[in-house]
Parts: sequence; structure tokens; C-alpha cells
Amino acid sequence: MFYKSIHYKIRLFFLIVLIIFIAVIIKILYIQVIKYNFVKNKASDLWSRNLPIEGNRGKIYDRNLDIMVDNLTTTSLVLIPGQIKNKKETTKKLSKILNVSYDEMKKHVYKKTSIQRVHPIGRKLPFDTADRINNLNIEGVYLLKEAKRNYIYNKNLCHVIGYVGIDNQGLSGLELKYDKYLKSKYGSIKYYSDAKGNKLKLSEIYEKPVDGFNLKLTINNKLQRVIERELNNAWTKYNPEHALVIAMNPNNGEILAMSSRPNFDPSNYKNYTEEEINRNLPIWMNYEPGSTFKIITLAASLEEDTINLKKDKFYDPGSISVAGRKIKCWKDGGHGEETFMQVVENSCNPGFVVMGQKLGKNRLFRYIRNFGFGEKTNIDLNGEATGILFSIDKVGPLELATTSFGQGVSVTPIQQITAVSAAINGGYLYKPYIVKSILEPETNTEIKKFDKTLIRKVISKKTSKEVRIALENVVKNGTGRNAFIDGYRIGGKTGTAQKVKDGKYLSGNYIVSFIGFMPVDNPKIVLYVAIDNPKGVIQYGGTVSAPIARNIFEDAINILNIKKDNNAKEKKYQAWDIKYIKVPNLINKRFSKVKYKLNNFDIEYTGNGDKIIYQSPKKGERVPTGSKIRIMLGN
Repeated sequence: MFYKSIHYKIRLFFLIVLIIFIAVIIKILYIQVIKYNFVKNKASDLWSRNLPIEGNRGKIYDRNLDIMVDNLTTTSLVLIPGQIKNKKETTKKLSKILNVSYDEMKKHVYKKTSIQRVHPIGRKLPFDTADRINNLNIEGVYLLKEAKRNYIYNKNLCHVIGYVGIDNQGLSGLELKYDKYLKSKYGSIKYYSDAKGNKLKLSEIYEKPVDGFNLKLTINNKLQRVIERELNNAWTKYNPEHALVIAMNPNNGEILAMSSRPNFDPSNYKNYTEEEINRNLPIWMNYEPGSTFKIITLAASLEEDTINLKKDKFYDPGSISVAGRKIKCWKDGGHGEETFMQVVENSCNPGFVVMGQKLGKNRLFRYIRNFGFGEKTNIDLNGEATGILFSIDKVGPLELATTSFGQGVSVTPIQQITAVSAAINGGYLYKPYIVKSILEPETNTEIKKFDKTLIRKVISKKTSKEVRIALENVVKNGTGRNAFIDGYRIGGKTGTAQKVKDGKYLSGNYIVSFIGFMPVDNPKIVLYVAIDNPKGVIQYGGTVSAPIARNIFEDAINILNIKKDNNAKEKKYQAWDIKYIKVPNLINKRFSKVKYKLNNFDIEYTGNGDKIIYQSPKKGERVPTGSKIRIMLGN
């Protein structure tokens, strides 16, 4: 019995050992086969080290590949604490160079980690600082390449482009909207170390970083610099609360230029308020548009054939009564009898009230919504507002009347310029956009292209042509005369919108605006200028914003290659206007006989004799009265 018990225990022992042995074999097989990659990676983490190398963020170009944003190469400080022999001395030296306390630096040098990035004090270091650290020659102290965003034109186009954080992540504007394309992928230098972190004498492995994709914008940088200049001038001259300009190609929705004030420097965005850096006014700002909105009422009236601009007449006594309220014309005593073309030229509120009444609320508000008001344009920028329209069931006679001339509704500048583009381009409402294509970083090969997007057809080509002619008359004969340029056909409309605060209209506080386009027969550019509460000047769109638009148009003529039109008509001159006159043909004529005909010019002549053998400017050119004409006399 005893021996049986012994044998049983021995067999049981061997069975247990066998089970354990089999379990160990299974575990080894599990680790070596099934969990091989997991264990390998864990082991690799113990004896391999990766020093990260940042790639370049994608560049941003204008439409002509003029570079607007690129990168500067900087360095960042990375420590491997296990390799630092004299931690105390290293801490002391680094804290002095980086101008931080010993205790602050100690947190990084003594940290129990394989790799320590010194953040933020060791990021994007100036070259002189990096050189001083490099000259220390301390093992375990590394300087690695890092890219810093370089906004070449500083504040120009700042709200559109946006800015990045310390890790080059997009935080606003295109930097945020297209961050997935612009951001780079890290590379690394991989090396091997022992258990104490000491570097082993094995070959290093270099993994190249991948640069981000480049953006090509619809922006014309030459035109952008012009509007920045004009906004700077207006900001200094009028000290407004806000100011903005948008330029668009009306035939496809491309934004040619866009800016606003106040602006900011993207490289130092932390020095500005949240409002200054995050409010892109051309797409964010909501306000009553005033008389520039009359273009929509005009287009709807012409499309529905409720008025004839030349034949139908209206008598303006200076005001019109609607639902017991008196709506005044800006001109005391009114304009008297006028055609509806003159109603448009004179920006006559009572006349536009009648236009709205002829349309009725259902038709007028249908066109307003068809032109894109009351909804986002979906431009490829963050922060766009929607605007506010009356609900149709809440529109009574008074709301209909005020909406007809741009009061009581709230719109954004981008809605305004998009709608007016549709009114003058043949009736096509396009989605505005600002990125033209995405480019491969090495060769700038186009990998993704963005084309124009038609939203809907709003009015006919015939109506659109009538709108253009009417708005040309506004610039020639009406409130937009200060935007007139001799020899070019420009159309446009002024606006003077009283601001609202706490449900009440402010006294003497207006947003003055002008929206215009050129040339009238084939528009290449639509321009919107709005100045909020300009100081030291009579607050009218025609006196403040129209001259700014004229200055921009003058530069746009060369930038966009707009030809002079010999059929362009003269404007209706006021007593204070500079009048343009044609230069006569003087060649081969006797100076003594034509001299009396040149009283409108400043004559400068050289040579002897009485016969004119050369003149400048040439015959037929139009110049302001009093301009200098140079002639050469001979026999």
C-alpha cells in the first residue's frame, strides 16, 4: 500500500511538470509567433532612440505663384537625460543661455525619460542662441531642425491666411481650413543605446520627413497690396471703427483680394485680442447694407418687368408714407419728377419703395433669397455668418418698403459682392472661393484643382445688361461719380447705412460703402468697399468709399490688363469736378494761329520757328483741364 502511494505521487509530480513544461512551450510559441511584433517593438523601444525631424509646412502662393507664406529653418533643443554625465553643470549652462531659472531647466535635464523635448523655452531658437548651445559640445544635448512659419507680407491677407501654433498646427484661416494638406510628416534619426541610455557604436538610420502640400490661391497679390495700401490710408485718414475691401472675379466667384481693419501680424498673433485675430470681417460682419442692396430690388423689378427705366416716371416730393410712417429721401424737398433710371442714379428711397410695392413681398423676397441672402455662401474659410432676413409671414407694408432700399435686413459683405456679381455677369450666382489648387511640394505639380461652382441662374442676360447700364449711369450721372475714371466704363452703387444698437438707429453713425465693377460691357472685377463710422468727413458712400474704389480701379486697370474704351461716355460734371478734354492735333500747324485755342492747357514749347513739328500728349488723348502740353517748333 505504501509503495502504491509513492508511485502515485511520482506519477502525479511528473504529470504536473509535463503540464507546466507544455504550458511554457505554448507561452514561448505564443510570444515568439503570435506576439512577435509586439515584443519586438517593446524591445526596440528599450534600446533604440528616435530624434524627430520636422518637415516643412506647405507653402502658400497667389494665383501667379508669387509666394506669400513659406518657412524659415530654425532649431529646437532636445535632451537625452541618460547620456548627460554632469547634469548640474549642464543645467546651469543651459538655463543661462535660454534665460530661464535653474529650477525650470532642471525639470528637463533631470527628467526620467528616454528623450525630452525642451518645450516651449527650447523651441524655434534664434540662430545665435542655437550656436551657443552647439558650442557647449555636451553629450546628450541635441539641436534638431524645426520649421517656423514665415509670413512674407506680414499683415497682408492676415485674416484669410490665418496663423499656426508653436507646433505648426493651423489655428485659423486657410492654415486651419486646409491644415490636413499643409501639415508635414515627421522624419527621424534613429540610433541605438544600452540600458543606461549610452549611445552604441552602431549605424544610424535616417528617415526623411515629408513636406506638406502647397496651396495656390485665387488671390492676385499685386491687387491685394493695392487694397492693403488703400485700407491703411483710410484707417489713418478717417479713424473708422472697421474697414474692409473685397475684390472678386464676377464670372467664376474667385476672390482676387480681401482685407479688413483692424488687422494683425500672424507671426505675433498672441499680441492681439481674440476679436482682432479671429474676426474676418468680409465674411463675419453682419449689418444693414443700405443703398447697395437696391441693386437686388432693381434686378428683380427689371426681371419681372414691373418698371421701365426710361419710360416710367415717378414723382418724388421728398418722402413717402407707408403704414403711417414717413420714409424720407436723402435730398430735402426730393427730386421731383424723374424716370426710374434717375431714381437709380439719385438713389431715391421713395422711388425704390414704389419698386418694392410693385413687386410685392413674395416676389421681392424670392429674389433676395435666390441671390443668396439669408444663407452662407460656403466660401472655403471658417467663421462665415448667415445674415438675417424677415420671415415672409412677418413682412408687412413697412418691412417691404424698408427692405426695398436695404434697411431692416442684415447681410455680410461676401453675400453682397456675390449677389451683385450675379446681377451683372449675366445672371449666374457662383459660390465664392479662395483656393485655386493644391500642389505637390517638390515640383508644384497640380494634384487637386478647384473650379467655379454654379449655384443657380437668378436673372436673364437681358436683365443683367440693363442692370449694368443703370449702374454705369450711377457712376456717370449719380451718387457714384467719385468712382468715375475717364476713358473707362465703370458701374456701381453707393450705400450709406445707419447703424443699429440695442434696437435703435444711431445718430451720425453710418457704414458708408460702394460696390462697383469694370468694364461695364464685360466685367473683370467687382469691388466692395465699406468704411464703418469714418470721422472728420460727411458720412456718405459717395464721398468716402467711392474715391477709395476709384484708386483701386486705377491700379486694377494695369494689373488686370483692362483696355481703355474709346466709346466710354463722359460723366455729368459738377462745378468742383476736374473736367477731361481731348488734346487737339497740332502737328504741322502754325503756333501763332492755334495758340489762342489752347487756353485750357499749360503750353511748354522749345525750338525756333512757328511750325509745330512735335507734340506730347498725342492728338485725341484725354487729359484733365490745365494739363501740360509740350510742343517743339521748327521751320
